[in-house]
Amino acid sequence: MHNTHTKDTVVRAVIHVILILMSVIMLVPFIWMALTAFKTVSESTSIDPFVIFPSSWEFDNFLTVWKDYNFLILYKNTLLMIFFRVLCAVLTATMAGYAFGRLKFPCKNLLFTLILMQMMVPSQIFLLPQYLMVSKMHLLNTQFALVFPGIVTAFGTFLLKTSFQGLPKDLEEAASIDGANTGQRFLLVMAPLTRSGMVSLGIFTAVIAFKELMWPMIACSNVATTSLSAALAKLQGQFATNYPQLMAAALLACIPMIVLYLIFQKQFVEGIATSGGKL
Repeated sequence: MHNTHTKDTVVRAVIHVILILMSVIMLVPFIWMALTAFKTVSESTSIDPFVIFPSSWEFDNFLTVWKDYNFLILYKNTLLMIFFRVLCAVLTATMAGYAFGRLKFPCKNLLFTLILMQMMVPSQIFLLPQYLMVSKMHLLNTQFALVFPGIVTAFGTFLLKTSFQGLPKDLEEAASIDGANTGQRFLLVMAPLTRSGMVSLGIFTAVIAFKELMWPMIACSNVATTSLSAALAKLQGQFATNYPQLMAAALLACIPMIVLYLIFQKQFVEGIATSGGKL
């Protein structure tokens, strides 16, 4: 019995050491980005492997990119894009998920198959038709253009459909006996029980919107209307790149998502654990 306890302790210790090492390895790129943001251009491009910390901490890199790219506007554009994409995705996916998961209507399986087909093709295929639609509406370089691709989500519909299907039928039948119609059963009984699925969808939508690069560069070429990721891409020059300024801008761009994570840390963990997903 003592040997078994000792063996379990050793196994747990080894697992903890491995997890700590992996965590440190994952932090290395972020630490390198933060240190490079305070270096000079010559230090950032030095091939000396021992030049890790800057000889003098340069804060001008942050002041330069903050002034040249007006990060307050970029923060506003990005946060509004995330907010409206999450709002639209959760609303449309919840209603569609309830319809496909609990209701009966003609061509239900065919329509859901068409939705699943969207998840099987690269998202880049939809860039041209989405661009043409926004262009025809004369809404390029607007906040609506940033939000437009995220109004509906095939993944969200699939996720919420699964959540609704996992609920017991007795709840809906009891509500029907009490005189509740379809809308009341959806709003008052079924939707509140799929909160974990909505949280998961909101997390995935927020992270994907924050990281999206190609669509903001295409639909919002104006720096004043684009997102943080697209603005960072414009910092990389064709022949030379000021890496300290690029890393300083990247560090500033991380602030909104870090703040959102600190505020909604419990929901982040709950959503990822519920969906079993990987960001």
